[in-house]
Amino acid sequence: MTGQIVVLVLIVLIVLLVLRGIRIIPQQRVAVVERLGRYHATLTAGVNLIIPFIDRVARTMELRTQQVVVPPQMVITKDNVQIQIDTVFFYTITDPKTATYNIQNVVQGIQNITAANIRQVAGHMELDETLAGRDKISLALRTALDEVTESWGVRIDRVEIVDIKPPKEIQDAMEKQMKAEREKRASILQAEGERQAAILRSEGEKQSLILRAEGERESKIRQAEGTQQSQKLEAEGRAQAIRLVAEAERMRIEMLREAGLDANVLTYQSFEALQGMAKGNATTLFVPTEAVGVLSALGALKTAFQKSEIGGQSVEGESQTDSSTKGHM
Repeated sequence: MTGQIVVLVLIVLIVLLVLRGIRIIPQQRVAVVERLGRYHATLTAGVNLIIPFIDRVARTMELRTQQVVVPPQMVITKDNVQIQIDTVFFYTITDPKTATYNIQNVVQGIQNITAANIRQVAGHMELDETLAGRDKISLALRTALDEVTESWGVRIDRVEIVDIKPPKEIQDAMEKQMKAEREKRASILQAEGERQAAILRSEGEKQSLILRAEGERESKIRQAEGTQQSQKLEAEGRAQAIRLVAEAERMRIEMLREAGLDANVLTYQSFEALQGMAKGNATTLFVPTEAVGVLSALGALKTAFQKSEIGGQSVEGESQTDSSTKGHM
């Protein structure tokens, strides 16, 4: 019975020892293990076994990038202005063993180096240069930290200057200066806007006048072209009418000729046709040679008729004279 109890106790002790030797490390974390006071191993994420009472976990570290805020630092610039600088930095553990045994407190060490280098960098810069040179200060701090933290197993990822606060009276003066500068820029922009608006209005009026003049010119051109086209069509209509009348008369004469009429009758009919055409608006007539002959014959007949009338009057006068003479006798 006593032997069974001893066995059970031994089993329980063995189970407790095994459980004590199991170490579960979370993701992105490591554990530095010491054996009998000296560095033995670095445990990574997962289940790990150590020897109880011989091995111990000296430190557990984060492998993720960590953020540390540096307390506000009061520094004096080159032109003797006291300012407050707020800084934040980001670091990553690259060598857990070195970070455990080469530096007691990584965060405190980085804060102290940052504070010392901020005073040194800002002391060589004037206020305006400090306010405008945040990137320059950040680069100088990171360079100084890299030289030191490399031996600590730490990598500085970023250094950011969060804020730079000058004294209140300087802030008030800067605000007044900025306000005056903004008002000046606003006045310049307003004047520039008014000038641009005036230019645009002038350009618009000029373009409007040009378009109006072009429209009037185009209207006159179209009107003149319309008048010209109308006159042309009217003249063509008249010419066509004359051609149609002449063609109809020609066909009528041809039909009369085919019917066996005398040539003089045809010529006289042509003359009547020409006389009808002369009553129109035409200013020029082309008279056929046959019509010219008829006109000449008519002129000769008229002359002979006039002469015959004059001769008859003379004979009648002579007979009257003879009768009177005979009466007297």
